[in-house]
Amino acid sequence: MSIAENIREVREKIAAAAKAAGRDPKEIILVGASKMNDAAACREAIAAGIDALGENRVQEMCRKREENAYDGAPLHFIGHLQRNKVKQVVGSVALIQSVSSPELLREIDRCAESRGLVQDILLEVNIGEEEAKSGFSAEDLPTAAEEVKRLSHVRLRGLMTIPPVETEPHGNLPYFEKVRSLYVDISRSLYDNELEYLSMGMSGDYEDAIRAGATMVRVGTAVFGARNYGNP
Repeated sequence: MSIAENIREVREKIAAAAKAAGRDPKEIILVGASKMNDAAACREAIAAGIDALGENRVQEMCRKREENAYDGAPLHFIGHLQRNKVKQVVGSVALIQSVSSPELLREIDRCAESRGLVQDILLEVNIGEEEAKSGFSAEDLPTAAEEVKRLSHVRLRGLMTIPPVETEPHGNLPYFEKVRSLYVDISRSLYDNELEYLSMGMSGDYEDAIRAGATMVRVGTAVFGARNYGNP
């Protein structure tokens, strides 16, 4: 199937999941996770109506940006971001989804201040409390959300999560529901219900994420096909 056909199929599944949850499918933003896919594939996805593209690696993002891979759609950074690479991302993307520590948050704010802009971000939640993954714990999340309010050059738009690898069908649904609860609580108590983005769900579980309340899903292989991990 072509990328356009894949996107059409994903949107049909998004619509079905949203309607099953009593939601409007138009609420859901489809982010094409374009890691290891070339600029031509990105342009094809944009032509087919993808809402945004998301990159995981700074070097790949910079190379593909020079090839005009993202013209016509917002670009998000969705991977682990090292502090020494913040300057390559701030101001170059519409949204940094993976702000995972207080130190990274402050570095983004410093960089954005030096450039005279405000960077939109999501706070990443390590909802499975996995040692190998970055992100704020559920307990530390409110403190991080409060810190964002004290910073002048970052703007919190919502939360993002990557739950543990599923071991059974619908196994991530409880994690998605927990993050949705955190999102609602923080939006209500700290942000006057103005947070917009709850980014959760990937190719294998985005339908469950939508049923649990996701407003943004990050879909890679279901859009672009199987990745070639032999590529640099």
